[in-house]
Amino acid sequence: MTTEIATLGGGCFWCLEAVYQELNGVLQVESGYAGGHAANPSYEEVCSGSTGHAEVVRLTFDPAIVTYREILEIFFTIHDPTTPNRQGNDCGTQYRSVIFFHSPQQQEVAKQVIAEMANVWDAPIVTELVPATAYYKAEDYHQNYFRQNPLQGYCAFVVAPKVAKFRKIFAEKVKEA
Repeated sequence: MTTEIATLGGGCFWCLEAVYQELNGVLQVESGYAGGHAANPSYEEVCSGSTGHAEVVRLTFDPAIVTYREILEIFFTIHDPTTPNRQGNDCGTQYRSVIFFHSPQQQEVAKQVIAEMANVWDAPIVTELVPATAYYKAEDYHQNYFRQNPLQGYCAFVVAPKVAKFRKIFAEKVKEA
């Protein structure tokens, strides 16, 4: 089996992680940090905005089951790509909308999808498209966060609606239980 990696930032990594864990063809989802200048940053350092990192998810997926294009189409459905450095009440550069591409092919697909999404959203797309950089896995307590804490306030009011939206719009792509 051939696999690929996708690295995406679209606000809090808990939201993206929860959705992509349910996507058929995604083999692994890991929350982490990318796009900054400090090595091995902590969550607190990233949240301070001083490291330049974005909260991201790194997906390992089987392109024979789910394409990179489909992953990006879901990405643009479950977050707002028109708000710079913000998703809802989460503000700061760590919450920016960003695609870290891992190959020229991913870059080209991302350019196409961004151009298509410009016709869907009422405001300009601000999603950054940049080469993949050093990636750092987030602390263990951030991994599988929604699955382990579904009743926590942020999860119940922010993450759960995004998961429900994904399940509704992309029902045919949800993993079977």
